[in-house]
Parts: sequence; C-alpha cells; structure tokens
Amino acid sequence: MTLSILWFILIAVLWIGYLALEGFDFGVGMLLKILGRDERERRALIGTIGPHWDGNEVWLLTAGGATFAAFPEWYGTLFSGAYLALFVILLCLIVRICALEWRSKINSQLWRDRWDWAHTICAWVPSVLWGVAFANLVQGMRIEVVQTATGEVVPPASVPADTLLPGASHQLTGGFLSLLTPFTLLGGVVTCLLFITHGALFIALKTAGGLSQRALGLARKSAPASTAATAVWALWAQLAYSPNVLSWLPLAVAALSLVASLAAGRAGRQGLAFALHFGAIAFAVVFIFAAIAPDVMRSSISPAYSLTITQAASADTTLLIMTVAAVVFVPVVLVYTIWGYRVFSARIHAEAINPHEGGLHPTKVRDSSQPEAVIGY
Repeated sequence: MTLSILWFILIAVLWIGYLALEGFDFGVGMLLKILGRDERERRALIGTIGPHWDGNEVWLLTAGGATFAAFPEWYGTLFSGAYLALFVILLCLIVRICALEWRSKINSQLWRDRWDWAHTICAWVPSVLWGVAFANLVQGMRIEVVQTATGEVVPPASVPADTLLPGASHQLTGGFLSLLTPFTLLGGVVTCLLFITHGALFIALKTAGGLSQRALGLARKSAPASTAATAVWALWAQLAYSPNVLSWLPLAVAALSLVASLAAGRAGRQGLAFALHFGAIAFAVVFIFAAIAPDVMRSSISPAYSLTITQAASADTTLLIMTVAAVVFVPVVLVYTIWGYRVFSARIHAEAINPHEGGLHPTKVRDSSQPEAVIGY
C-alpha cells in the first residue's frame, strides 16, 4: 500500500514536469503566428524552445511508462477508453515534431509557412484535449466492470472494494462523446489559456527587444482570463467532485501563485512571473491528483466501479524495483534538465537573425550532390 501511494505521487510529479515544461512549448506554438510578425521573429520564437522541446516530452513518455508498469489496470482502462482522444494528441505531437525539425530544411517561405501553420494547429489541439482529459479524471467517466469472456456488466454489489474481480476488467462504456461535458470542456479552455500565458511569459523571458515586450503585453492580457477560468473550474471541481478536504490546500496555493504571477507580470518582473506561473501549473496538477484520490479513475455510474489505487497497482516486487530505479535515475534527469536550461539561458535577439540563411534552395532539393545547409530554425 505504501509503495502504491508513493508511485501515485511520483506519477503526479511526472505530470507536473510535463505540463509545466511542455506547457510553454505549446504556448509558443500557439503564439507563433500571432507574435511572430516576420521570419526573423518566428525563428526567434522557435529558437526559444528548440533546445528543450524534446527533453520536455520525455516527461510524458516517462509518465506513460510509469503508469503502465506501476498501475497496469489504470493504463489499460484509460488508454483503451480514451483511445481516440489520445490518438489525436499523439498525432499532433508527431506533426509538431516534423514542423520543428523540417521547417529549416528548405529555403522557401511557402515551405516554412506551411510547417508553421501545422505547428500552430498541433499546439492548439493538445492544449485543449489535455484539459478535457484531466477534467474527466476529476469528474469521473462512464466506467463499469465488465466480464471479459461474456461482455456482461457486473452488478456494483458484486465488485470487491480492494482487489480486481477475476475474469473482469474496468471499461469505459460511455463512448467518446460521454467525455465531453460542460465541466470537461471548461477544463480544456483552462489548459489552453494557461498554456498561452505560460508561453507568452517564457517568450518574454527568452527574447529581447520589441518581441519580448509584445509577449509580456500579451501575457498581461491573457493572465486575468486564465486566472478567472482556472478559479471557476477549480472551485467547481472541488465543490462538486472532490471528496477530499486536503485538496483545498493545493487549490489555494495554485490560486495565489496565479494572482502573484499576474502582479509580477504587470510590474515587469518577467522571471518572477514565469516562476510563479510554473508553480501555479504544478500545484494545479497536485490539486487534480489530490481531488481524485483514493481513486485513479472514478466512475460516474457507481462508486463501486471506480478504480482505486490499491486495485490498479502492480505487485509489490514490481513497485520496489521501480522505486530503486527511480531513486537512481530521477535525480539524474532533474540535474540534466536544469543544466540544459542554464546552458541555453541567453536571450534570443530576433534582429540578429538573417532570414535568408538556412536550408536548401528549392531547386536543389533533389540534387544529391548538394551538401545540406541548415542554419537555425
């Protein structure tokens, strides 16, 4: 029981790392065509996340892998039930990677514009879907326990409280549309607005000159909207769906951090504003996990169908081996991540970028004798 709770907490930490870091990646992508007025500025915007986006996505891979190993029933129920939504997210992540890596390969503005639009669209869509997904965890989904052989639904009274029922599994029976409710759609709006503000603050911190000032100005405008939407959704979640009084604590810390970030942004303190916003997203994730505990997937049909931490957990031996590996490798990942951000901490000056450099000339694309010439993004 102790190890399963520990891994529930560790998975929350992994999601904090992903959403707080990848959140500004998505924000930069969403703002690419809004803040980037010309090729110089768009290259500068992509350059802010260029050294980091792939490392930030490692947190998602680790969170998924850790869930698969530590809580296989949770992984199976979630990924099979929300398959379509998760497939769309994965597709967007793949296209976004192609946009980041391929836009600089050909020296053609049309080529770059098309990939920039692909990047932008594939940043907006996951930003909304992640919020819908996490809101469903809080609200609960139409989950039932179903006999694997016959497909028959097991009566709630026959479902054990602390163990899995042999020959049966937890399944999402409501279909894709059951995941879309006013509460979950508001969750999508919240993550979208939070990532826009997060990205704008990151751009303000990582660029110089007029681009930095415009990003800060946009953050000042979006922060009140993201703060208000988050407050409405979080209070709704706490009052309607959370059985835990302790989840008020991370909710309050997240709210205070958002307000403090807004004030710091208005005062022009870019670094403090970004750090506080980072903390707000982190505590928002803590709130979500605190709100759903002791369940990992809550059923909106009957509490008996909810999948608990104890039911979903792997054997103690598996969790013990994972814990030893985590103790060794998690500090290494954290140190490497911090080091990477320190190495690439300098601001990017859009004015210093030559928009005509980089990539093969369109007429030379199929000429294998030409050396590849790629400079920047």
